[in-house]
Formats: sequence, structure tokens, C-alpha cells
Amino acid sequence: MHVDIVPVGDVPAVVKREASSGLRSVYDCDVTVHAAQPVPDTSYDPNRGQYRAEEFIELAGRIGDGDKNIAITPNDLFYRRRNYVFGLAYLDGAGSVISTYRLQTSSDGGFAQKSAGEVFSDRVRKEVVHEIGHTLGLEHCDNKRCVMNFSPTVREVDMKEQNLCGTCSRLVH
Repeated sequence: MHVDIVPVGDVPAVVKREASSGLRSVYDCDVTVHAAQPVPDTSYDPNRGQYRAEEFIELAGRIGDGDKNIAITPNDLFYRRRNYVFGLAYLDGAGSVISTYRLQTSSDGGFAQKSAGEVFSDRVRKEVVHEIGHTLGLEHCDNKRCVMNFSPTVREVDMKEQNLCGTCSRLVH
């Protein structure tokens, strides 16, 4: 499998590196980083002050060169009636997206031994692995430690591991 990371907007090099390393370690796949893309003009909702996640997925699917493509953006995303999303993917789809906007929120979550940078890097890796998991057909997992567990808050993202549980791992390998 080949995953193409599509940066949308100003995505720091460290975010691209962490995303690449997370995908390689969990899925043992080839990862490339596409040239940065501008934020789609039509994606901004002025009433919400946020961006429509599905437009970033569409962009990643159209621009990316991988079997699976993931947009990464620093912009705050929403989907339908949800207040915000860390990421979004369609089950078995080619495109997906994560936003780093809310992953930078401080939440110690019992991880005081880690620096803020390490916690942020962990969150980026977990979210890209989670969204690519959906594109591979994985649904949300009930195992709280599994990276495919639904995590609506950063505290819950922090509590789970970067890896797939045994059940989810068997479903993709």
C-alpha cells in the first residue's frame, strides 16, 4: 500500500514527519508527502468560522498519488452537525483528512512526563493511523486502547495507543 500525505495550508515539517512515521510503523506502507496545496476557497463556512472536512477529503482524493491519500491541515474542521472533528474519512474510501488545530489543546491526561511537543506528535500519529484505518475498512473499535476507538476529545486521544488492537490488526492484514 502507498499513502500520499497532502498538506493543505501551512503544515510544519514535524507534522509531516510524525504522520509519515506513524503510518509506516502501523501499516508498514510506503508514504510520500505531496506538495502543499492551498486551502479550498469553498471550504470555509463564515457562519461557523470553520472549514468543511469533506472538501479536504475530496482534494486529497483528487490530488494524492497514493492508494490512500490523507490531507493534513492546521485549519479547524467540522462535519455536518458536529462542532468539530480531529479527522474524517469515508469507509473504504481513497481520501481522508486530519486537522492539527485542536490536537494542540493542552490536556495533561496523566502524561506529565511527556513534553507538549511529544504529546502533540503522538496525537498526530494516532489521528492519521485512525483515519487511514477507516479507508481500509475499519470501523470504530470498542477497545479503549485501540487507535480505532472513537475519541471525541483530546483526553481520549491521549488515552489510546498508536497501534491497532489484535482484532483490528487481523482485519487489515
